[in-house]
Amino acid sequence: MSWNPTQDPECPSFGCGALETLIIPRARDIGGFDVRRALPSPKRQMVGPFIFFDQMGPAEFITEGGIDVRPHPHIGLGTVTYLYQGEFEHRDSIGSHQMIYPGEVNWMTAGRGVTHSERTSENTRGTRHSLFGVQTWIALPEHLEETDPAFEHHGKEVLPVISDAGCEARLILGAAYGAQSPVAMPTETFYLDVVLQPGAAFPLPDDQEDRGIYVTEGAIDVAGDIFEAGRMMVFRPGDRISVKAGPQGARLMALGGATMNGPRYIWWNFVSSSKDRIEQAKEDWKAADWANGPFRLPPGDEKEFIPISPELDRTRPRGWD
Repeated sequence: MSWNPTQDPECPSFGCGALETLIIPRARDIGGFDVRRALPSPKRQMVGPFIFFDQMGPAEFITEGGIDVRPHPHIGLGTVTYLYQGEFEHRDSIGSHQMIYPGEVNWMTAGRGVTHSERTSENTRGTRHSLFGVQTWIALPEHLEETDPAFEHHGKEVLPVISDAGCEARLILGAAYGAQSPVAMPTETFYLDVVLQPGAAFPLPDDQEDRGIYVTEGAIDVAGDIFEAGRMMVFRPGDRISVKAGPQGARLMALGGATMNGPRYIWWNFVSSSKDRIEQAKEDWKAADWANGPFRLPPGDEKEFIPISPELDRTRPRGWD
């Protein structure tokens, strides 16, 4: 999902000894649909390799309608789509055409360049339906930024589930607690959908360099401090961290992994260790040379695309300088 809300998340100071950063995303209405962006933020560009984190919804569509994210480009990253409710129809320029439903995962590697769209399917548009989920981007290691684009889809039934004492954690990406996701990852990472019953505890993996939690439903207790839905917490490396669900229970996304070899430049839907590479991708997309240029439109969704607006064109890539 790449509608690119412009507001930066807030990052207030916080006194909890185990907590390095607390991020409170700002919500933006994009036409009856709320998006909350936690990454990147002013104090934290990434958590492990995760460089982008958007909560999509929850939203309910009572009459005909849905989401239409027109074809748009990416370089230098991988996109991860995971839903709690609803569905998306994914198409991309390498020919992938895939529906995604709750508990499944779509992993698209952009590499040197890919174009994709995400829409509510025609079958769903005529019915009352809802949408709730999370989309993240993972920055690729520098030596893989120009790799060929690729796409993987994995069903709910093949993602490992770890259950214990009121806690159920579905492993979406990477490795944790002795389990391994089938998704082919380019770097060490972990990404879990965790559902906690009231009062249940969840220990974060302690063998990962970078670790964070984003609360999507309910509230959690961290060392006596309460964090409600719509909060991302990034924890100090090395500390043993366990969180406990509040009286209504909680749902959260746990994420992290190995840090990158350095920050990344970000501009619109592009991520790269090179500012020049982003400028080149920008010019390639503006040229709209679908027949001879590096970008193609997705087969079956070639009638429109998201152009670069004049206002966006004047902005500079965000990065470490």
